[in-house]
Amino acid sequence: MPSRNRDEIQGRIDQAAGEIKQRVGRAKGDIELENEGANQRDVGDLEHGYGKARRKVGEAIKDVGNKIKR
Repeated sequence: MPSRNRDEIQGRIDQAAGEIKQRVGRAKGDIELENEGANQRDVGDLEHGYGKARRKVGEAIKDVGNKIKR
Protein backbone atom coordinates (compact mmCIF):
# COMPACT_ATOMS: atom_id res chain seq x y z
CA MET A 1 0.00 0.00 0.00
CA PRO A 2 1.42 3.40 -0.96
CA SER A 3 2.34 5.77 1.80
CA ARG A 4 -0.06 8.49 2.74
CA ASN A 5 0.76 12.09 1.99
CA ARG A 6 0.84 14.98 4.41
CA ASP A 7 -2.69 16.13 3.54
CA GLU A 8 -4.18 12.71 4.26
CA ILE A 9 -2.38 12.46 7.60
CA GLN A 10 -3.22 16.01 8.69
CA GLY A 11 -6.81 15.43 7.60
CA ARG A 12 -7.09 12.38 9.84
CA ILE A 13 -5.59 14.34 12.75
CA ASP A 14 -8.08 17.18 12.24
CA GLN A 15 -10.95 14.69 11.96
CA ALA A 16 -10.03 13.08 15.27
CA ALA A 17 -9.37 16.36 17.09
CA GLY A 18 -12.61 17.82 15.79
CA GLU A 19 -14.57 14.76 16.88
CA ILE A 20 -13.11 15.02 20.39
CA LYS A 21 -13.87 18.75 20.64
CA GLN A 22 -17.38 18.18 19.39
CA ARG A 23 -18.09 15.44 21.94
CA VAL A 24 -16.55 17.40 24.82
CA GLY A 25 -18.53 20.48 23.83
CA ARG A 26 -21.73 18.45 23.69
CA ALA A 27 -21.02 16.84 27.08
CA LYS A 28 -20.29 20.21 28.69
CA GLY A 29 -23.18 21.98 27.01
CA ASP A 30 -20.66 24.29 25.28
CA ILE A 31 -22.25 24.97 21.89
CA GLU A 32 -19.28 27.06 20.73
CA LEU A 33 -16.80 24.23 21.40
CA GLU A 34 -19.16 21.70 19.84
CA ASN A 35 -19.46 23.80 16.67
CA GLU A 36 -15.71 24.40 16.57
CA GLY A 37 -15.16 20.66 16.73
CA ALA A 38 -17.69 19.98 13.98
CA ASN A 39 -16.00 22.57 11.77
CA GLN A 40 -12.55 21.13 12.43
CA ARG A 41 -13.83 17.64 11.65
CA ASP A 42 -15.33 18.88 8.37
CA VAL A 43 -12.05 20.56 7.41
CA GLY A 44 -10.27 17.29 8.19
CA ASP A 45 -12.70 15.42 5.93
CA LEU A 46 -11.94 17.80 3.06
CA GLU A 47 -8.20 17.75 3.68
CA HIS A 48 -8.10 13.95 3.82
CA GLY A 49 -10.19 13.70 0.65
CA TYR A 50 -7.93 16.14 -1.19
CA GLY A 51 -4.84 14.22 -0.11
CA LYS A 52 -6.34 10.91 -1.15
CA ALA A 53 -7.31 12.28 -4.57
CA ARG A 54 -3.84 13.74 -5.01
CA ARG A 55 -2.28 10.37 -4.17
CA LYS A 56 -4.59 8.49 -6.56
CA VAL A 57 -3.75 10.87 -9.43
CA GLY A 58 -0.05 10.41 -8.72
CA GLU A 59 -0.45 6.64 -8.74
CA ALA A 60 -2.34 6.78 -12.05
CA ILE A 61 0.36 8.92 -13.64
CA LYS A 62 3.04 6.53 -12.40
CA ASP A 63 1.11 3.55 -13.81
CA VAL A 64 0.81 5.23 -17.22
CA GLY A 65 4.52 6.02 -17.16
CA ASN A 66 5.34 2.41 -16.36
CA LYS A 67 3.16 1.16 -19.24
CA ILE A 68 4.78 3.58 -21.68
CA LYS A 69 8.27 2.31 -20.72
CA ARG A 70 7.35 -1.25 -21.72
